[in-house]
Amino acid sequence: MANNNLDLRMNPQMEQIHGEIRDNFRSLANGFQKLDKIKDSNRQSKQLEELTGKMRECKRLIKEFDREIKDEETRNSAEVNKQLNDEKQSMIKELNSYVALRKTYMSSLGNKRVELFDMGAGASEPTAEENVQMASAMSNQELVNAGMKTMDETDQAIERSKQVVHQTIEVGTQTATTLKGQTDQMGRIVNELDTIQFSLKKASQLVKEIGRQVATDKCIMLFLFLIVCGVIAIIVVKIVNPNNKSIRDIPGLAPPAPAGRRLLQLYPTAPF
Repeated sequence: MANNNLDLRMNPQMEQIHGEIRDNFRSLANGFQKLDKIKDSNRQSKQLEELTGKMRECKRLIKEFDREIKDEETRNSAEVNKQLNDEKQSMIKELNSYVALRKTYMSSLGNKRVELFDMGAGASEPTAEENVQMASAMSNQELVNAGMKTMDETDQAIERSKQVVHQTIEVGTQTATTLKGQTDQMGRIVNELDTIQFSLKKASQLVKEIGRQVATDKCIMLFLFLIVCGVIAIIVVKIVNPNNKSIRDIPGLAPPAPAGRRLLQLYPTAPF
């Protein structure tokens, strides 16, 4: 009777959402009953996936039902709002019972997965209001366990963050050291290149000076060679033709004078 009175207080949209939620709950109940009869683990996993999809759909519909309650809150009396909120909490508890039942079956299959409100790729994170609603449906021990689990996960996340920061600092320090070493090495290479360039300039100047000196030495050697050739030629001509008068005036090459002539030259006679 209370449910009939409650239906009279719902607008058409709320009635439709409420009916869909109840239909999904009946499907979940039948699905879990069938699950007990399935012996094959693969078929059980497939059946659990289908049931998980229905539970996600229930979660979405409950959120829509809650939005409708808030939209109609100002137009309904406090008693009606209380009844609607109680119905919402009842549906949340029933959904949580199916979630717990699913976890039991998953554990028995040895294939643990994430809970309903954390399942599925792209599933949105629960809001603060949803957390409050879920917490109101949990016992004190469950709240303590959930809090301890959240604290453990937070501590683990903080430790992972510290490790990442530490590794980042180490990588940054190593990178800075490597860059400093490469900068020093580049400085040394530039200095060596300057030294090589200076040495090349000095070597070029030295080669030019050596070239000029070699050219001068060649000219001198050629001149001496010509002189030696001339002297040799004169000596040869004198040996071959000793009476040649053209070379008598050359010191050391003229033929020796007769002995009498030398005496006359040494002792000239007095005039008579």
